Amino acid sequence: MPIAPPSRQDGTHPRPQFVREHHRALDVRAGFAYDDADEGRDAHWERDATPFTREIQLPFPPESPASGVGDMSFHPVVWYRIPVTEADLDAAGRGTSGDRMLLHFGAVDYRADVWVDGTHVVSHEGGQSPFSADITAALDPAAPEHAIVVRAEDDPLDVTMPRGKQDWHPEPHAIWYQRTTGIWRTVWLEAVPRLSVTDVAWLPDVPRGVVRAELTLSRRPSTPVTVAVDISYEGEIVARQSIETLEDQVEFEITLGGQRNGQHYEQLLWSPENPRLLDAVVTLGENGAPTDEVGSYLGLRSTAVENGQFLLNDRPTYVRSVLEQGYWPESHLTAPSVEALRAEVELILSLGFNAARIHQKVEDPRFLFWADRLGLMLWGETAGAYAFTATAVQRLMREWAELVRRDRSHPCIVTWVPLNESWGVQHGAHDAAQRAYGLALVNLTKALDPTRPVVSNDGWEHTDTDIWSIHDYEASGVVLEKRYGTREAIDEMLDGFGPADRRISVMPEGRVERGQPVMLTEFGGVSYAPNVTLDDSWGYSTASDAEDFERRLSEILDAVNASTVLRGFCYTQLTDTRQETNGLCDENRVPKLPVETIAHIIRGTR
Repeated sequence: MPIAPPSRQDGTHPRPQFVREHHRALDVRAGFAYDDADEGRDAHWERDATPFTREIQLPFPPESPASGVGDMSFHPVVWYRIPVTEADLDAAGRGTSGDRMLLHFGAVDYRADVWVDGTHVVSHEGGQSPFSADITAALDPAAPEHAIVVRAEDDPLDVTMPRGKQDWHPEPHAIWYQRTTGIWRTVWLEAVPRLSVTDVAWLPDVPRGVVRAELTLSRRPSTPVTVAVDISYEGEIVARQSIETLEDQVEFEITLGGQRNGQHYEQLLWSPENPRLLDAVVTLGENGAPTDEVGSYLGLRSTAVENGQFLLNDRPTYVRSVLEQGYWPESHLTAPSVEALRAEVELILSLGFNAARIHQKVEDPRFLFWADRLGLMLWGETAGAYAFTATAVQRLMREWAELVRRDRSHPCIVTWVPLNESWGVQHGAHDAAQRAYGLALVNLTKALDPTRPVVSNDGWEHTDTDIWSIHDYEASGVVLEKRYGTREAIDEMLDGFGPADRRISVMPEGRVERGQPVMLTEFGGVSYAPNVTLDDSWGYSTASDAEDFERRLSEILDAVNASTVLRGFCYTQLTDTRQETNGLCDENRVPKLPVETIAHIIRGTR
């Protein structure tokens, strides 16, 4: 039986919307080696323990202090040797959950090859997307202890790779930070039956009161199998359905009971104010007996744009968002603990926000779980590449598709953002190929998930976008009020050039207007860091003391909150991030003003 109820789990499972009873995390101390000469493959390091003279603490990247390595210089190839005991295999459910052993990686940056007991089991490209391998046949039954060996290749100078804020200079500069090489998310084991469920997605259709379930099986069944789904809310079954199938890709609709009954319909909806989650159990049956069972959860909610409004559950919703870099000084892009992920969501909510934009990164699924559970809306973004080449296009399109599929069942995600500030499409105003690429990303996203708005290029130079998002780091509240105070002023901007002297729309026929809301999705960035001594610390404007910081925040937010045209904002940023000292909190998540003061400023309730 899976963990029940999945919506009330403790937040430690690496894949919280796909839970079986047993799994084993391998966040252990592992052997580690640099391979600057790239000789490990020819020397067969996958079968030789002697090169692994260092140790690293997983899942932290070797550049971070938390890893125990803390080397931030260029190392394009690294190797890991992860020990696996018989006790680990038993804890993963061997002999209890099934006879096949799966090895999962949350993320390895950027290209990975994996061996188990000397046998190659999987290759994967993409530094943020998860991947798995069936390692059953590779496990040596005569080995007293097993070894997972990983070779990770991450060229620090390759700007065609989706890399986000990872610097290509030896030292961090401007808005870029230390690199993340190799394993940076949890590695874990899980035993499953030979015929098992490998993926499940939930796509709610709120007006019709149904949920479309999309399931993938490990193989095509040779005889008909039964797929059964029970959906419950607070222990009460609200839907139950089963089908027989001979397919390995299964799709069907589930009608939720009571959805046509007035107020009962409202009682099941997910929103920041009421983050209600429905529990789901998926059972796979073969020859009349259950063979696999997975616990999951979902949120019933809709998102849309219409008549200049952002709609959540068909009601206008004002988005009060903060830019979240998801970076910690001791562990970099990896959270220092699973508890830190919950604390981050709680911190954002306590400061008066109802949303966050995960910036140039795809966050840990356990962060998304707490956003689902506690009621924080998210804009799902990805790490961008800097170049426009055939290789860069291919890489980002493939990885983005994997990431949308990974996260599309999370109710907290209300908007997708495949591009930011023309990274990789710097000449979209004049280059038809770059515009086609931006349009292709929008259309790919909507093909994979037609239920959410898509921002074509956050900040400026939009193609066909569902939200007019603008970045503006003007420090004067008077100027901001003038720019965003009237529809006429905003229309003039949308039809021409924005605050950064960049076109807002790059479509040759002009902006495509169909009632999109307008949002100020990067602004603020006031630096206040009395205890920071970095020579390169900076912000878009600088406060002299706490009183001046509060005054500057208030002036900027008062102007934005006063606009009757803007339908949301995203303040830059939640925390200081190394040289960027423009956070509302310092790098250790300590707010720079009293929490209540910041919350009143953000909500406009001072």
